[in-house]
Amino acid sequence: MTRLRRYLLLALTGLFGTLAAGRASAASPPRIAVIVGAPAPRLAMNRDTLRDIYLKKIFVDQDGRRLVPVNLPPESPLREAFTRTLIRMPESRLQDYWNRQYFQGVSPPYVLGSQQAVVRFVASTPGAIGYVAPCFLSPGVHVALWLPLPAGSGATADACPESPGR
Repeated sequence: MTRLRRYLLLALTGLFGTLAAGRASAASPPRIAVIVGAPAPRLAMNRDTLRDIYLKKIFVDQDGRRLVPVNLPPESPLREAFTRTLIRMPESRLQDYWNRQYFQGVSPPYVLGSQQAVVRFVASTPGAIGYVAPCFLSPGVHVALWLPLPAGSGATADACPESPGR
């Protein structure tokens, strides 16, 4: 086989593989993007670490930089889905947790009014961590972790409006 044929065969194989991967990702279940700014916090980001950050059990990364988790408003379907997926506590139990933490001097994560606000805050605040629907991703943030959107969460209907208004 000539070099040109071999090159064309490899290129076509790569093209079909890319198309198949794109089709598979288009059919993948809806997800929540956990985002960080640049520079990203130095942590091995997984569900357990993220849960500990949001419960304020981890305050700093490996470089000693303060971590700043942010939430969407309580009435947001995406926040409810994020909490159900990550924290795995009923809202009443989570409220009791934060009441106990408050008396120990630990406040819950900041609440921002919209997904656009979360993206802007995370992009401009060192150590900030937030979550948004994939349609709100922008060049100023990086996805640190993908979380599945739980079935029946209600977040799929309004998570990605036609025009996010960035």
